[in-house]
Amino acid sequence: MEYSVQVHPFPPLWDAGSRVLILGSFPSVKSREAEFFYAHPQNRFWPLLAALFGAPVPRTREEKAALALSHRLALWDVVGRCEIAGSSDASIRAVEPNDLRPILAGAEIRAIFCNGGASWDYYRRLCREPLGREAVKLPSTSPANARWTLPALTDAWREAIFPYLEA
Repeated sequence: MEYSVQVHPFPPLWDAGSRVLILGSFPSVKSREAEFFYAHPQNRFWPLLAALFGAPVPRTREEKAALALSHRLALWDVVGRCEIAGSSDASIRAVEPNDLRPILAGAEIRAIFCNGGASWDYYRRLCREPLGREAVKLPSTSPANARWTLPALTDAWREAIFPYLEA
């Protein structure tokens, strides 16, 4: 396995209206190249959001940002710098977390959710205590999580996040 040191290449997506923070682990190679969240074409994150909110699946970075922000979602990743081999969460080592405090200070974040086990593990180890905030693990939208169908993901995510999005 060939490791490389990677620094998170793009900023968080959020605004003052954000109410739910969704955290990934670290961007995949495709997302690092695109400089935007969940850019791998087989990741189900954007089809999931479209299904949750009854919207067309966004294609462009602008459409994706608009879909997330219009539904009061903030997006970021737990890991800000690491050594990683390709896109494998299992290969991540020498982790430095992103600073989540600006989002938490600038928006009324009612709940934090982790997109999958790696994100949740890093959040618990590196962020939970300094922030004094719990996070909830959601099933991953990664294509590696093949046992979860898109309808099952949609149901699980809807049940978890919708109560926090209400005005």
